[in-house]
Amino acid sequence: MDILEKKIELLKKIINESSYTVMLGGSGMMREGGYQGLKSPEQAYETEKKYGLSPEDIFTTVFYNNRTEQFFNFYRTEILGNIPQITESAYVAARMEAAGKLQCIIDSNVYDLPQRGGCKNVISIHGSIYHNQCPHCGRQYSMEYIRDSEKIPRCENCGRVIRPGVTLYGEMLDSLVMSEATRQVEQAEVLMLMGTSMESEVFSKYIRYFEGKKLVIIHSEEHFMDEKADLVIIDEPKNVLPRLGF
Repeated sequence: MDILEKKIELLKKIINESSYTVMLGGSGMMREGGYQGLKSPEQAYETEKKYGLSPEDIFTTVFYNNRTEQFFNFYRTEILGNIPQITESAYVAARMEAAGKLQCIIDSNVYDLPQRGGCKNVISIHGSIYHNQCPHCGRQYSMEYIRDSEKIPRCENCGRVIRPGVTLYGEMLDSLVMSEATRQVEQAEVLMLMGTSMESEVFSKYIRYFEGKKLVIIHSEEHFMDEKADLVIIDEPKNVLPRLGF
């Protein structure tokens, strides 16, 4: 039995003995589906080359409010035009949940990958491209409505500009969502970091509340903070989770 097999056997034992397991899904899960993300060096370079501005300049409330047509041109092309495929990781997570071995997923991406894979108890801390609404009357709109609209998508009821259901750069996260994510981490007996690290800009604020038994990291890149975890597997989650037997 090689080192990886031993680690997978240990992971099986950790999960099976846990009464409450929470998974944090990072950008690595999105990359598995074929999209590098706005903050990747390649995507940032292409955005600057194409639009003359960085993603941090365009994907903001300032652009949404003041340069609305340009904002939605970017949003349709770069966000809605790069929806990641569902990977085996999401399907395995759903089977773990159905088996009572995964109680919650806290997802940092906006593409509903766990939900599309069949997971039910998911906290999408940055919102979702699939849930949009009019900021004036509250009418809900689908991703397809924004994608297929010409120029600026407007509410059919009141004519106001529809607000994408995602957190833009510089915006505060929803306090209720943050509180629930924190509560889940506090409650966890096992915390699994999938495609992210302990120093994640997104998740570090939640990880500090973990007081459970086992911290597991499955990520393709090594990090100096990995030593604080009880189990580290340097690989993509899609190569590890299917081997758990769910």
